[in-house]
Amino acid sequence: AHDNGFVHRDLKPSNILITKEGQPLITDFGLAKEAGASLDLTRSGMMVGTPSYMSPEQAGGRKELLGPATDIYSLGAMLYFTLTGRPPLVAETPVELVMLVIEQDPSPPRALRPSLDRDLEMIVVRCLQKPIDLRYSSAAQLAKDLEAFLADEAVSASSGRFAQVIARIFRETHHAGVLE
Repeated sequence: AHDNGFVHRDLKPSNILITKEGQPLITDFGLAKEAGASLDLTRSGMMVGTPSYMSPEQAGGRKELLGPATDIYSLGAMLYFTLTGRPPLVAETPVELVMLVIEQDPSPPRALRPSLDRDLEMIVVRCLQKPIDLRYSSAAQLAKDLEAFLADEAVSASSGRFAQVIARIFRETHHAGVLE
């Protein structure tokens, strides 16, 4: 979809089907939007998506920022759920959840599952960055890192500038007492 200029905007577990051969299929393109299209059939100011898997730019109504990184965030949220058994952020109401998505970073996955491999955690955390430029730039780049992880090779999420940013976030989160 991204290669053809479309952003799904509602990636969540119920929109992913697995074939008998184990091939994933993405369904429900009802909220999909062509990148850069001026026509938007949703009401002005209306938030679209599922809060538990929604990117910060979606939650904040920042339509001009919607792009592949929006779906990367959602993929990271699904991976977080798969690895920890819960969504990245949890709240009592949808409105509270939307505010958390905008304002708060999720607990690192290893805070909930200490045995989780650090490289896999870094992949998830990179997907869930609030600044779009710190996320993977494409689904292909995310897939490449996941394939490298599965092949026990170095992943880009644990190297360079990104690793320094994440180390700072982990320190701040730990010192602030946010870790569960």
